[in-house]
Amino acid sequence: MVIPADVRSALAAHAEAESPNEACGVILLRDAVAKEYVPGKNLASSPYRFDLKVDPEVWFREDEGYELAVFHSHLSSPPRPSRTDVENIGLWEGRPYVILTVRTAELAAWRIADGRIESEELSSA
Repeated sequence: MVIPADVRSALAAHAEAESPNEACGVILLRDAVAKEYVPGKNLASSPYRFDLKVDPEVWFREDEGYELAVFHSHLSSPPRPSRTDVENIGLWEGRPYVILTVRTAELAAWRIADGRIESEELSSA
């Protein structure tokens, strides 16, 4: 997966703006390249978990050929899915799962399915 500098900047800016709570949203991918970031609202208003609310129209972007990836931030813990992330995967199971650590600006991508966490290769454009 490729996250170009402009999308990465949008992720970081949203994460900083939402601190001390986790930020969350949806990344639109085409051919494994991030084309757009759609910021969401963390209904949990928590630094430890997120409950993503995003405009329902985002789901229709799949009909336009985009793959949807969920994004959220961690304040200082490594950008690896937590037990809470795995337990609450819901609709995002098997989809790209991108995490940014605000403190270090480290970004990582994963897929979570059947309780297993698998790393996704991530690069910048």
